[in-house]
Amino acid sequence: MIARLLPDWVRAVDTTTDASEDALWPAERAVLERAVPKRRIEFATVRVCARAALAELGVPAAAILPGPRGAPGWPPGIVGSMTHCAGYRGAAVARREHAASIGIDAEPHGPLPDGVLDAIARPEEHRQLAELAAGHPAVHWDRLLFSMKESVYKAWYPLTERWLDFDEASIAMDPGAGTFTAALQVAGPVLDGRELTGFTGRFATSDTLVLTAIAVPAAG
Repeated sequence: MIARLLPDWVRAVDTTTDASEDALWPAERAVLERAVPKRRIEFATVRVCARAALAELGVPAAAILPGPRGAPGWPPGIVGSMTHCAGYRGAAVARREHAASIGIDAEPHGPLPDGVLDAIARPEEHRQLAELAAGHPAVHWDRLLFSMKESVYKAWYPLTERWLDFDEASIAMDPGAGTFTAALQVAGPVLDGRELTGFTGRFATSDTLVLTAIAVPAAG
């Protein structure tokens, strides 16, 4: 599903069926010693997806360990992103010569819990959500906004190794095109001598899921 939102130089694999904990590599198992079974299975399944996507690039299988702030540690020369939510796991990878960064996110297609929207949305985003809800009431636009901001952060962090608050990116959605833009409200990373001022991405919804994806082309 997520592959449809990404360019052809990205390889993506997803699933709605969980793998066994036996799919964990020893080093991965070691970082999960205190994790509950649900977390261990999510962790294992999304890494099965990641290793399958890496195989499509011809990259040998390896342990994928969480680094700072939980970002996955990819093999040399690879960028990627992983996501999981109830009933869905997915991973997307690309060679660094093609991509500077990737961010993907999946969320259940339902309203955000009380109080979350006020914590993540800027004033202009609140106005946009009201307009979108009036025209397309079957879509939970608040959940999509949250997912887009998660994808933005996942694309941002590998380029900066810095935190990005929810209010430090302003999202604008184009429901007809299934695209969104994120205008950074803070100084962005420099790629090929030029400051990155925002991200562009794509989104899709189903009865049960919202999916968002960003792929930043390599500089030059």
